[in-house]
Amino acid sequence: MRFINRKEELEYLEKKWAKKTPQLVILYGKRRVGKTEIIKHFIGGKNAIYFLADKRPEREQLKVIARELGEHFNDDFLVTKGFSDWYEMFKYIQSKKDKHLIMVIDEFPYLAENNKAISSIFQKGWDEYLKSISVFLILCGSSIGMMELETLAQKSPLYGRRTGQLMIKPFSFFNAWGFFPQKKFEEFLRIYSIVGGVPTYLLQIDPKRSMEKDILDNVFNRDSFLYREIDFILREELREPRNYLSILRAIALNRRRFSEIINETGLQKNVIHKYLHVLEDLYFIEKEVPVTEKNPVKSKKGLYRLQDQFFKFWFTYIYPYKSELELGNYKPAISKWKKSFEILVAENYETISMEILRKYQDKFFSFQRVGRWWEKNEEIDLVALNEEENKILFGEVKWSNKPVGVNIYEDLKKKAQRVEWGRRTREEYFCLFSKSGFTPNMLKVAKTEGVFAFDKGGLLF
Repeated sequence: MRFINRKEELEYLEKKWAKKTPQLVILYGKRRVGKTEIIKHFIGGKNAIYFLADKRPEREQLKVIARELGEHFNDDFLVTKGFSDWYEMFKYIQSKKDKHLIMVIDEFPYLAENNKAISSIFQKGWDEYLKSISVFLILCGSSIGMMELETLAQKSPLYGRRTGQLMIKPFSFFNAWGFFPQKKFEEFLRIYSIVGGVPTYLLQIDPKRSMEKDILDNVFNRDSFLYREIDFILREELREPRNYLSILRAIALNRRRFSEIINETGLQKNVIHKYLHVLEDLYFIEKEVPVTEKNPVKSKKGLYRLQDQFFKFWFTYIYPYKSELELGNYKPAISKWKKSFEILVAENYETISMEILRKYQDKFFSFQRVGRWWEKNEEIDLVALNEEENKILFGEVKWSNKPVGVNIYEDLKKKAQRVEWGRRTREEYFCLFSKSGFTPNMLKVAKTEGVFAFDKGGLLF
């Protein structure tokens, strides 16, 4: 896999390593996001041992980890003998206290599946053996739910032992663009609107082929990796994937209010509450509220949205047509894709506009919050604010083949007047995002009134 970006994550780990003090770092994130690649780059050239856990019995896992340690320290006896339990492993590592050592346990949740007491065992191992020596222990995992339960939750035995934690997230739009630097903004936006910022997904796309050919071979093909990916993730993370599937499908169908999800799925209110919280904890969905809400947690205006871009694509174009796709009939899914994909791209452009805006934040003011605003039938695509400075920015985002005209700007100003926020003397800013540029009149008005105009992903003025 090509290693792109991840500068901040590597700098974080390097700073920890440079301290040469005992470190217990929890590193986690969704599957395929590139955790292992980050770890391998970090430990390259260092005194390090990497162990990848799996679903084999614990006794077999101990044999493998003993072999790894034995080969690393040229200890033939350990390679042959192995470890009888985890405490023997901790004691052995402690005996190498003259070495500044990195010990990586990847896919730690598999150990927890085999042994329910594993967190208590590692807590005791840390307290009695490891925290007194110069060891850098990394516990890594892809099951976000399990990692948080076993290592980060307050009830976990390991709670309070960690010296750092690092959640690896999918690439942002601009960082993901590094996979296809030869692509223009509009071209890459379409790729990103399929696979999002997950490195493994991005690598499934062949930039030399047509998008339709790529989708047919790498997404709609029942034997392809991406076709079955969501099913695999849900089975790994959830005990009742069927009900979760119906909720995710409802949100994908734009049934975003709590009441709409109930009506679409037919599930009970208390059940929906529980399932939505689980999906939020796994970062599959997020609850969005108007950016001006004073108490977002208690807001009754919340709308749920799928957080992962490939989830959006999969639930829109694969899940509804699975019966046909299993038979090798691609026509219904391709027909739907051709008719509606630009709508998905437009929605994605709205989301990415927030990332674009942050790139140019120094042109405006320091943003405390950035998001959308809505009230009844009115909506503003982009609102950024700073309560201390009493400044607010309003933005309209258009993914259309028509240049943005003065009418769009005038309409945005009218909607801005309906936004109740800040003091009377608030300072207002306006910006416009456009796929197809701006009319001559709009450009004149923008220069006269100080409106910020973004052409696709760049600031014109």
